[in-house]
Amino acid sequence: MKLHIPAIDMHCDVLYKMQFEPSLDFLNDSELDVTMSRLLEGKVALQTFAIYLSERLGTPRFEHVYRQIEIYERLMEQKSSELGLRPLRWKQDAQDLRNLINQDEWQNRNQIWSLLSLEGVDGLEGNLSYLDLIYDKGVRFIGVTWNYANWAADGILEERNGGFTNKGRMFIKKCNDIGLIIDVSHLSEAGFWELTDMTERPIIASHSNARTICPNPRNLTDDQIRAIIALNGRIGMTFVPWFVKKEEKVTKADLLKHIDHVCSLGGADHIMFGSDFDGIHQWIEGLEHPGKYPDLVELLQKHYSETLVRQFMYDNVLSFLCENLMEKP
Repeated sequence: MKLHIPAIDMHCDVLYKMQFEPSLDFLNDSELDVTMSRLLEGKVALQTFAIYLSERLGTPRFEHVYRQIEIYERLMEQKSSELGLRPLRWKQDAQDLRNLINQDEWQNRNQIWSLLSLEGVDGLEGNLSYLDLIYDKGVRFIGVTWNYANWAADGILEERNGGFTNKGRMFIKKCNDIGLIIDVSHLSEAGFWELTDMTERPIIASHSNARTICPNPRNLTDDQIRAIIALNGRIGMTFVPWFVKKEEKVTKADLLKHIDHVCSLGGADHIMFGSDFDGIHQWIEGLEHPGKYPDLVELLQKHYSETLVRQFMYDNVLSFLCENLMEKP
């Protein structure tokens, strides 16, 4: 029997595309991977929108960050009688969504829930007070770097493999204090281990696979996977083809090897998905956009129990959000 299971996607880059091309239509534009129509087609219950500052913008500035927040807020306002985005910010919101799914009512509300994240702190310009501003605007996850060094830490492609700066350590404490959840995708290995020593809260890797299966530096080592599990964090299996397999042709079945490997390390309760749609120019065959999520569910159903499929697709995320988001003030 084919399962009708909702999906949660913890990373896409559609906001930066819309920053450069304001004419793009989020409803169904063919130039976008993630559109409202495809989210509905894919039974996506919750989509995380990342704020990513492209190098095309020049020196990263806070105004660039704020511009994408404004684009996100406009998407919230573009509602019709048939659809709409609803922001998820607080523990109560996550509990509400979980209840709707458990009661099988989530598809009847004609809306998709949304989260906001920041991919790399470059645009905060080293000003920790900006963390309060973006938190007030709904950002709940924050990646430290995008591959290279910034004022807070080194990225994974920085050859010196440095950790956090003094201000970066202050950043960790500030995030812990206000409730921003730190994302280690793109962070250097030295930074990763420094963070695990310092953080008082669980961490996530929003879009990273297993390096043992595919030796890309953006993927996680077994020790890193175990460390995230020990902190009760989450790991987002990503659809970036060259993070899945070295060979050019990559299929949905290749992604299962990463899932199996994380499970073998004790991570079945910690797996989620972070597609990186709209941040890639090549796609896994059969996973070209969020409308394909039901096909992924069908594949997972052939290899895992319904309980595990539900955990991977949505419940591991929701249990994490219910535990780690702050109470609404």
